[in-house]
This record gives sequence, C-alpha cells and structure tokens, in this order.
Amino acid sequence: MSKAKLTQAVSLFSTIDQTNSSPVKKAKKAKSPKSDFSSSKDLLSCYQMTEQNKHITHEFQSFGCHLAEVLADKRHTSLYIKLAKTVPRGLLERALSFVIDSAADSKAKLFMWKLGQLQKSEKIKQSTETKQDCGT
Repeated sequence: MSKAKLTQAVSLFSTIDQTNSSPVKKAKKAKSPKSDFSSSKDLLSCYQMTEQNKHITHEFQSFGCHLAEVLADKRHTSLYIKLAKTVPRGLLERALSFVIDSAADSKAKLFMWKLGQLQKSEKIKQSTETKQDCGT
C-alpha cells in the first residue's frame, strides 16, 4: 500500500468537515480583498462647490462671510468679518438667532440693533459684577 492511502485526515471540527467534504484541499492564492474605502476624488465629487474664495484663511473670516450671506448684506462683508474677529462669538450668534427668527425687511439693520443691545447689557452686567466685587 502507498503512504497516501494509509494516512487519513482526522476530523477535529465536525462543522468544518460538513461544509468541506473533500479531505484534500488545493492551495489557493490569496486574493486581495476589495477595500470599502473610496478615493478622495470620489468623495469630493459628491460635494458641490458653489464658490471658492482663496482669500479666506481664518475661521473668523468664514464666519463673517456666513453672517453677510444670512443677512443678505454682501456689500458689508468686511464689516461682518471685523465683527467676527473682535466681538465675542456668543453675542454674534445670539443676535443672529434673533434676526433669523424675525420677519424683518432689513435683517442687517435688525442684527446691528440687537448686537448693540446685547453689548450694552454685557457692559452693564460686567460693571455691576465689578461693583459687587469691590463692595465685599
């Protein structure tokens, strides 16, 4: 008898043997699995770029342009960029949310009015806090 007939494969796992009925397996070349990743070109093609402004390099400039677009006042974009740089972001966002909720004709005027009101209230709040700190 030949050696091949004398040696038989012993089953260690019954579930594997049921799925693979042949005792001798041929070696297969490992195929590289298809990756679930897509190229950056495909990802960027999904987004529609409306306009590219290469002059915006800081976040506050982007927020100022966003304010100008929302308030429909692109003529004064530089003013909104200056405000985004110097005025605390919380005040700007509160004034913007106030304007968005309103049905005003001139949202830019309403925004500037509300921003002035908020700045006055902040100054009053800070002055009362400093007076209380000095009095104790």
